[in-house]
Amino acid sequence: MPTARAISTAVLLSTATLLASTLTACAPTDQERDRQRGTGGTTTDAQALTNLRDQSLDWRACPAPSPAQGGGEAPAALPDGTRWQCATLRTPLDWKNPSGESMDLALIRARSSGAPDARIGSLLFNFGGPGGSGVATLPGLAPDYEKLRTRYDLVSFDPRGVGDSSGVRCLDAGLPDEDEIDQTPDDGGDETNALVRFNRETAAACEKNSGDVLPYVGTTQAAQDMDLLRHVLGDDKLHYFGISYGTELGGVYAHLFPDHVGRAVLDGVVDPTHDAMEEALAQAGGFQLAFEHFAAWCARQGCTLGDDAEDIVDLTLDLEETLDDTPLPTPDGGEVDGDALIGAITGALYRQDYWPALRVGLEAVTDDNGEVLEDLAEALGQHGGKGGTDDDTTDDTTDEQSNEDDAFRAITCDDSSSRYTVADVRSRLPDFLEASPLFGPGLAWSALTCDGWPVPGAAPHPEVGAPGAPPVLLVGNTGDPATPYEGAARMAERLGEKVGVELTYEGEGHGAYDSGNTCVQNTVDAYLLDGRLPAPGTVCEAEPLPEGK
Repeated sequence: MPTARAISTAVLLSTATLLASTLTACAPTDQERDRQRGTGGTTTDAQALTNLRDQSLDWRACPAPSPAQGGGEAPAALPDGTRWQCATLRTPLDWKNPSGESMDLALIRARSSGAPDARIGSLLFNFGGPGGSGVATLPGLAPDYEKLRTRYDLVSFDPRGVGDSSGVRCLDAGLPDEDEIDQTPDDGGDETNALVRFNRETAAACEKNSGDVLPYVGTTQAAQDMDLLRHVLGDDKLHYFGISYGTELGGVYAHLFPDHVGRAVLDGVVDPTHDAMEEALAQAGGFQLAFEHFAAWCARQGCTLGDDAEDIVDLTLDLEETLDDTPLPTPDGGEVDGDALIGAITGALYRQDYWPALRVGLEAVTDDNGEVLEDLAEALGQHGGKGGTDDDTTDDTTDEQSNEDDAFRAITCDDSSSRYTVADVRSRLPDFLEASPLFGPGLAWSALTCDGWPVPGAAPHPEVGAPGAPPVLLVGNTGDPATPYEGAARMAERLGEKVGVELTYEGEGHGAYDSGNTCVQNTVDAYLLDGRLPAPGTVCEAEPLPEGK
């Protein structure tokens, strides 16, 4: 599902086939929860669970992120001198067999800066994806959450299959580079066959290189890991901040462990009622709306792309088609083609403060200069036409050595039971083109991502029903391209009566808290720090970009 992973590539956001069956939103019975949690009830399993819950974490100074986590330097101390600590959590490889093989999850934390008697507990973060390394990401974003550290230890982790938590690898010397594959085939023959072949060969390579862990990297098992972590950290309740895909993970946790939910915030909310194709179609409309908002802003700034939003959108579509036919060479020997154009636009729509750079890049392309747009795409992690993470909250540590894309594919395909065919995609292309002629084709063809995947997916969409759970604060952004605003209301409905509490941000970009909007941050902080929920119908308005920027 989609931040949902802020698109791992411009076209790699959804996957799979629409099944006629759907999951009920009803709360599971105790027996069903035991089955989903994997508690088999045997003496051996019971003893294994006791041992896991009694383990002690060996916190040490953090090393530099590994290549699987994206590389980079060891995290620097926080301004007050607090140093980051890292550890590993032992967890079952398969929660249905807790006495079987185990795996280690990579953890990171910064201790609370406040007085000991003011400390609430740990605040666990998931920044989206799926596939992003929380260990590599949290230090770079920690300044945004410094106020929360006055009462919480800030904690994050690499979910199973990600980074240093038995990271999935699909590398195979015989595979072509993904950038060499046309992600929006329109010839009905060789290009389509090449995309199908690439996805199937990638699935086979994943099974070859990571077959031992592939069946166990889904969101349900990751949620079970979080409850184990809660217990080992010594918290009675799980206090949680999930962004984009992290909202799906948080919803699944609430479904499985409603009695263990503490103060939880879900920002950039995934629509839990959508299957993979529906999610991709919603995103097509979301990105189209966001680009139209950018185009209207650009026109007001007097940019050279057109007199109004419609002109700018039409020009960009023409540019994409032209660059597909004749890529624009760049001084470093590269080129900007249609996929690279869409990738740069996609990345820039995740944050409104990227808009001025996007304007400059598009104006340069119309002047036959692709270097600016290429630099923008590379800076945003979209080099070669790729999109960013599902929520694009990852920082500059992510590079080509990271296993983020492989983990995204593995978790997405383990979660989604849908398996689409070329015929399925072609039958829905008109809907995608209507939603967005610019972004629709790529998102439609991304439905083939799980073709040939060796593990059956769990369900068409996640189960998040959690009647009786404490309130969960849901932050929806009206201009969100990756997790459209409607998802927050649907998450609230599925969580159950009086569980989901909505906060609306009338702004742009993916998510809301990291936009810097004071109203959003103060409202979220008031809940996490003091337990004060916003009044029903609370709306925070964005401040416009300064004129001339």
